[in-house]
Amino acid sequence: MNPTKTASLAPMWRIYIGAWTAYLVLVGLVVQADELAAGQFDPTLIAYAFLTTGPSGILLALVWPLTGWMDRRGLSTGARLAIHLAAAVAFAACAHLVIVLLNKGDSRSLSWHAWPLMYSLMGYALLAGIFQTVRANAAAQRQALAAQQAQTLLVAAELGALRSKLNPHFLFNTLHSIIALTQRNPAAAETALFQFSDMLRYVLDTERAEVDRVTLDAELDFVRDYLELESLRLGQRLRVEWDLDAGVGDCLLPALSVQPLVENSIKHAFNPHSRPGLLRIESRHDRHKGVLRLTVRDDGPGADPAQVTAAPGLGLRTIGRRLELDYAGRAALSVDSRPGAGFAVSVTIPCT
Repeated sequence: MNPTKTASLAPMWRIYIGAWTAYLVLVGLVVQADELAAGQFDPTLIAYAFLTTGPSGILLALVWPLTGWMDRRGLSTGARLAIHLAAAVAFAACAHLVIVLLNKGDSRSLSWHAWPLMYSLMGYALLAGIFQTVRANAAAQRQALAAQQAQTLLVAAELGALRSKLNPHFLFNTLHSIIALTQRNPAAAETALFQFSDMLRYVLDTERAEVDRVTLDAELDFVRDYLELESLRLGQRLRVEWDLDAGVGDCLLPALSVQPLVENSIKHAFNPHSRPGLLRIESRHDRHKGVLRLTVRDDGPGADPAQVTAAPGLGLRTIGRRLELDYAGRAALSVDSRPGAGFAVSVTIPCT
């Protein structure tokens, strides 16, 4: 038998043995109630109680493997009831036979035989019901655990699929920017390739380690590398401001969860326009609520909220879905934008 399963059943059997021991003592005291009332105590009556009632406890313990056998066979309710009825009659007969043998030679009335048989049948029914309930609860717990494990595997698979979508998206977009740069400034393109190699190493390291979460410091270093690469292409058009709370660099967040937000602002606020723009990256740590809020905002043309929801872009939807799966409702992504009022995306994650 599985050692873990055996250990989980140990408390049940301790309770069972303790309950039967207490019951045997109680029976021994009841059968000599008259002696106790007279101030006398007869230990032989205690021994008699153990001899007449003790075997019943041993026999009833066999109901546990019987219920297990029926579960393994997957018997119907009718078949289970029939087997239990037959077992209850056999138990009652055996238990009463012990009493009859111990009282051999004594003349007893019919009721003396009938009542112990009825008690034995009721005792069997009670214990069989308890054992069956214990097994049903254990099966329900196993099913719940299996469902939870299946859900965990499903979430992990979906997170992996989302991440596999996001990484090529980032790689192709960055390579496209470098290719565009080679036509105008080959020297800057060479520098960009070295910068891109550092960024690629970050992506590959997180993939190889099979760890989806990184520190905030590591993610922001990656974002800085990305912005330096973009500044080679955009030049003075791109101005970046950082407003970061101190002491939160060790907070963990999903890898590649900030860079897509920055890329989204550059794509919509800078690429279509020749005028300079401002990109602002903020972090706020609410220690009372135990959350970290990261905001990426720009002063670009903005967008209507309905347009943001219906946009076919991959980055924001992927980040939102990753947060939903990874934090089970404890993290959120929100968008604040209006036409002509810039675009801001905030990510809120737990960080104690």
